Amino acid sequence: MGKVAANMKIMPQSPEIDLDELQERLEASLPEGAQINGFERDDVAFGLVALLPTVIVADDAGGTEVVEDAFADVEGVESVSVEDVGRI
Repeated sequence: MGKVAANMKIMPQSPEIDLDELQERLEASLPEGAQINGFERDDVAFGLVALLPTVIVADDAGGTEVVEDAFADVEGVESVSVEDVGRI
């Protein structure tokens, strides 16, 4: 079974959210078998900054869905979206 790299976009609930703490909570919420291969940050608007993790997951049924669900349940996360997926 192969692996895929998914570029995701995590929007915090407000500009006041501490992004370092949010990043730590996201890393702690990862399901077994998934790993984060780095974070980037993107200035969105009005002081709001999105986190852009690259997540490596197994290329099987469900793909990134389990990671999306885990990230969506993290305190301080407004939304989670997958921007791009590619095999590695």
